[in-house]
Amino acid sequence: MADDLARLHDEIVGCRTCPRLVAWREQIAADKRAAYADETYWGRPVPGFGDPSARVVVLGLAPAAHGANRTGRVFTGDRSGDVLYAALHRAGLANQPHASHRDDGLALHDCWVTAAVRCAPPANKPTPAERDACLPFLARELALLPAEVIVALGAFAWDAALRVGGAPRPKPRFGHGAQAMLADGRTLLGCYHVSQQNTFTGRLTPAMLDAVLERAKGLLASP
Repeated sequence: MADDLARLHDEIVGCRTCPRLVAWREQIAADKRAAYADETYWGRPVPGFGDPSARVVVLGLAPAAHGANRTGRVFTGDRSGDVLYAALHRAGLANQPHASHRDDGLALHDCWVTAAVRCAPPANKPTPAERDACLPFLARELALLPAEVIVALGAFAWDAALRVGGAPRPKPRFGHGAQAMLADGRTLLGCYHVSQQNTFTGRLTPAMLDAVLERAKGLLASP
């Protein structure tokens, strides 16, 4: 399984399927933000990260232009990641509460973090065609993991999980705390995205995020 995940990692990193996304991620990597002018940006698709034995999968939207597109690791190097990994640490799913770069010592336990779209999109809005082009990567990733619960951060990730895992009828609507059983047998949980727009306004609080992660752990078949 580890070898298969490594091969999938390499395929994701080498993907150039979507011209708009390729152009945007590489432009950002070349232009850089002033605060990171001395850094070498990743500027490629961002693979998933975590424990190959993970039963909990956290699914986001796409890499941030100056976060994962810079650091090369999902939800790393931006404030959204600061919120997420601090919560994973509180839940006992991460060995440390921060994620600044690929070699910062972060390790996940029983958890895998990934995204529906692997390249940073303009205005953080992938097109439906770009989403669909990336979904096979997610499907293969989930097939290689013993995942029992998927925590979808936001409506975009919720929809991607339904498309990959098989949506029941009627199609369940996204909401914070929403729960659905996918056709593949996995449980899908909804959580507001850890974006600054949500965390700065209080729409998503640390306690709300903690509650979703604890619920995910409680749904696992065994301790």
